[in-house]
Amino acid sequence: MNPVFQYRGGMLFCEDVELQSVAEREGTPCYVYSAAGIRNAYLQYAEGLAGIPHHICYAVKANGNLGVLRHLATLGAGFDIVSGGELYRVLQAGGDPAKVVFSGVGKTREEVEYALEQGIHSFNCESEGEIALISALARRLNKTAAIAIRVNPDVDASTHPYISTGLKEHKFGIDIAEVAAVYETAAALPGLSVQGVSCHIGSQLLDPAPVLEAAQRLLGLIDTLRANGINITDLDLGGGLGVPYQPHESAPDVPGFLARLKQLISGRNLTLFLEPGRSLVASSGALLSRVLYRKQSGQKHFIIVDASMTELIRPALYEAHHEILPLRESKLGTVVADVVGPVCESSDFLATGREVANVMPGDMIAAMTCGAYGFAMASNYNARLRPSEVLVDGATWKQVRRRETLEDLIRGEQNEQNGTA
Repeated sequence: MNPVFQYRGGMLFCEDVELQSVAEREGTPCYVYSAAGIRNAYLQYAEGLAGIPHHICYAVKANGNLGVLRHLATLGAGFDIVSGGELYRVLQAGGDPAKVVFSGVGKTREEVEYALEQGIHSFNCESEGEIALISALARRLNKTAAIAIRVNPDVDASTHPYISTGLKEHKFGIDIAEVAAVYETAAALPGLSVQGVSCHIGSQLLDPAPVLEAAQRLLGLIDTLRANGINITDLDLGGGLGVPYQPHESAPDVPGFLARLKQLISGRNLTLFLEPGRSLVASSGALLSRVLYRKQSGQKHFIIVDASMTELIRPALYEAHHEILPLRESKLGTVVADVVGPVCESSDFLATGREVANVMPGDMIAAMTCGAYGFAMASNYNARLRPSEVLVDGATWKQVRRRETLEDLIRGEQNEQNGTA
């Protein structure tokens, strides 16, 4: 658990804010984020890369809340986006478009035009068709688009198959054995400045060794490209470092990883781009929820709470583990139970067969390490209202997203009786 979350006098705090008071005033479910935790995680990267040219571009897909983005922008972060909507969020939060890298395998014409008009730093391209489209649009807009080509280095990230992206059979990038010819083609197209090599091999990596292996393969490619007259100036290694979700897991050695990267690129006249997402925000977030009911079926215990897979889908989607903690330390010991939500799906659970505090109806709990891919993957399934979000900073907290209303559920829909909802 991130040290910004601690028990004091039997109550769970985020920084200097008692979470029980947040849950009572804000209502549940509710996401809470620690500004100090995010700041500390970002500064670990910034300080670790000091002394070499670099850009730390936060992966917006992990958590796109405007308050979180604004906080990172004030720290000097750039941003890694995968859609036009994420670019819009970054701009609304005060992010600098010149520090934005646009990744993703399926950029549309409209998204590329929008990004070019806003003056983003560069595009990470994933196919020859995409490169040709960017060239044509840049020419039409009388602009020059900086690009990197995402290389698939065929490195096994040894992570969950749904978040592994660096093998030949994955949809991402261009095979490293074939990409030199694509660079030659791109370098001859008008409207483009071919300046980077990029990759991203997967997420939730507790061991950074596969990223270092990919870096070495890409450095060999850069040497080849430079020898062929293509002046590569940027090396983008994506993100992917993980966080410990379970007590027995250890966090990656981020300072050691960054020191090794600095050694690898030293003297090569390269600017290093990293795109951390989860490792900047995951451990600094928690989902607060209220216990609704207790239920027993034979020897099976259920703790039914008001949070569900619509707020936190990771357990259902990835069989992900999130620690479940009471906001007030229980005096009733523990119980082995399933912690489940109200959604009409058997996959609607936060934990199964877990030893948790023996909480009762009305008690509050927190699902921990939820700052990444929590609210970002939330939905309105079962016509549920998406929750509010709160940002804690020291002894104060503020709402950075209000809870949705019933009116929000039908906004934009057509109603035969009343016209547009």
